[in-house]
Amino acid sequence: MSFACQKDSYLTHLDSVVKSCTPSKIITLKEGKKIKLEGFDVILEDTVLFPEGGGQPDDHGKINGIEVHQVIRKGSEAIHFLKEPLKEGEKVDIQVDWKRRWDNMQQHSGQHLITAIADKIYGFKTTSWSMGEKISFIELDVPKIKEEELKIIEEETNSCIRKGLKMFPTWYESINDPKFQEVRTRGLPDDHKGSIRVVTIEGIDNNTCCGTHVSNLSHLQAIKLLSTTKGKKGKTNVYFLVGQRVLDFVEFSYSQQEKFKSYLKGSPEQHVELLEVLQKNYVTASKENSNLLKDIAKLEADKWKREPCKFLSLHRTEGQLDFMNTLLREIDDENLIAFLTTGNENGQGSYMIVGPESFLKDVAPSMSSLIEGKGFLKNNRFQGKANKLSKRKEAEDVLREKLK
Repeated sequence: MSFACQKDSYLTHLDSVVKSCTPSKIITLKEGKKIKLEGFDVILEDTVLFPEGGGQPDDHGKINGIEVHQVIRKGSEAIHFLKEPLKEGEKVDIQVDWKRRWDNMQQHSGQHLITAIADKIYGFKTTSWSMGEKISFIELDVPKIKEEELKIIEEETNSCIRKGLKMFPTWYESINDPKFQEVRTRGLPDDHKGSIRVVTIEGIDNNTCCGTHVSNLSHLQAIKLLSTTKGKKGKTNVYFLVGQRVLDFVEFSYSQQEKFKSYLKGSPEQHVELLEVLQKNYVTASKENSNLLKDIAKLEADKWKREPCKFLSLHRTEGQLDFMNTLLREIDDENLIAFLTTGNENGQGSYMIVGPESFLKDVAPSMSSLIEGKGFLKNNRFQGKANKLSKRKEAEDVLREKLK
């Protein structure tokens, strides 16, 4: 395949002609949810919208002002999905969402450079990669990468960017072309037809690729290798940012740093030390709070023992599961029916109902419905998270009615 967007990745619009338009359906994501769309598959004589492939997402854009929801490749054709039809033979204007295209170009070209440098310096082979919405990663065929190795790869990639090395595509008619034998490739798609496209980084790399790329490494601006994690089967994932994403990350990190300054009352150099102090204070306060709640639970148990009753209903805003367990352990009455809740009275919290198993099975549906929280039954206790403690009084009334 050889589309206009592959010949010149900097094209933002193109005039073309509709070859076909057929009814179709797709499943796509909108705000993280899968939705079904009915529309039309449109094939053009040429396109400036890149169909997803090679690890790169498809372009967004419009055809005659109509939004394109998806672009995929079938053989040598790009199929554009629109919700409105176009006429066969109709001349159309195709506009690309440049902000998305530029980001895709920077991340994809950056991946090529990182892959080439990691291989050139250390022999680390790239086995796959994934372009995320905010952060991307490359999977390298090595069980572990040292911090120093990561630093050297990052330094070398940014050195190549500063040199302004050229990046360009070349087409080969056949895999039998002698020059093609020098190209790095992980194979061609099974449905590949026509000439073979190779993307070159001047003096660094030749690699088969269908994606859109920058024409000069200086357009990448900068590369930041963030971290590594253990990958699949003895491999390592390297997370990275390129170009505008680096600037966006710096802006976000700085704004977070400013917030920390206002909360921690100290300079960025002191933040770790101040957070460690806060963490120690929090652990100490949590222990003291837990002990106090246990003391309160014992006092509540003593109060019940002075005036024992068949049904105990109690709520504490700041209580926890330990509070409930301590209270029941101190009372130690197998005949007690109890309704205990903790948390925000007008919001969420936890609940526990104690009593005979037959009684609990009878009240469980009503309780789950009233407080909108699923619970589980174990050892004569029905407990769980409550989403609506504001209906606690209604739940208590239901329990009292069941006991009559």
